[in-house]
Amino acid sequence: MAKKKAKKKAAKKSVKNLTAGMKKQAAKARAELKKAKAKFLAQEKKVRGFIKKNPEKAAAIAVGIGAALGAVAGAVVARKRKKK
Repeated sequence: MAKKKAKKKAAKKSVKNLTAGMKKQAAKARAELKKAKAKFLAQEKKVRGFIKKNPEKAAAIAVGIGAALGAVAGAVVARKRKKK
């Protein structure tokens, strides 16, 4: 009987330690997310500025990226059809 109580106490203590650790990790994750969001917003601002200054280049880049993604998607679809 004493062993069961000791095991229960140890389990409760373990759970408390686990939840405390989880809370610390969650706080770290929130801080990292905040940093990442700030970096993303800074880059977004730079991109918007580039687009305003160079609309033709921005359009050409967008077309190039779209063509590349289309080619990759087409290759994937063609490959799947060959396997059947």
